[in-house]
Amino acid sequence: MDSFFTASKVLWFLAVPSNLLVILAALGLVMLGLRLRRAGAALVTIAVAGWLVFGFSPASSFILSPLEERFPLFTDDGTPVTGIIMLGGSEKPDIGNARGVPTFGEAGERPIAFAALSRRYPQARLAFVGGSGRLVRNDEAVEAHMIRMSLPDLGIPEARVEFEEKSRNTAENAEFARAVLKPKPGERWLLVTSAAHMPRAVGCFRKVGFDVVAYPVDFQTIGPDRLDEPFSRAADGLDKTDMGVREWVGLVVYYVTGKTSALFPAP
Repeated sequence: MDSFFTASKVLWFLAVPSNLLVILAALGLVMLGLRLRRAGAALVTIAVAGWLVFGFSPASSFILSPLEERFPLFTDDGTPVTGIIMLGGSEKPDIGNARGVPTFGEAGERPIAFAALSRRYPQARLAFVGGSGRLVRNDEAVEAHMIRMSLPDLGIPEARVEFEEKSRNTAENAEFARAVLKPKPGERWLLVTSAAHMPRAVGCFRKVGFDVVAYPVDFQTIGPDRLDEPFSRAADGLDKTDMGVREWVGLVVYYVTGKTSALFPAP
């Protein structure tokens, strides 16, 4: 198993903000039980403060906004489109396979945009890129299965879509997509993924020599002038904090390990 992939999954589980706050609180309670009152109280206080700040305050919006604003919305300037690539990540294959119906998470805008673009550019090649990001792979939990199940509802013939089903992370998305699609110089490929994920995704594609045009979707912030609104549910703020921190950490790690072309890729 790829050591980078394994390490990234294990370390991220421990470092994801919402998990880290739970770990700190648990350690604090253990220390209190061991009569290490000062250290235990400090950890519990930090955890509670983190839940309050990142759960209810607009902190997560300020974390996400620079990522989402990095690449502008796509504007059709009349240049022919060779192909459209949608990255996996919006699918919930475990639930979908068990229920027998297509199931998607928050990034459900990706297949909607994919379907709309397929109709706007009927001559363009279509590609879905994504296997399974699980540490222990389950062949049934492959993102492509959900997309295949969804194609009739999306109005896209399955024969029109090319699938890449082995990639486990964004770096492999780019590498394997290039191998499958074999882009030629001068071609124009649109890349559909979440706006916050777009900088890292574009960086990975550029690194492998696959020039793509960003088509960001799945925005989580209203806009740079509306970032000060608090959340009514702590779960919402914590979820967006996890999302934003994941991308910032991913950008740094991918750049340091040579998987992206720049620390913060730009248009």
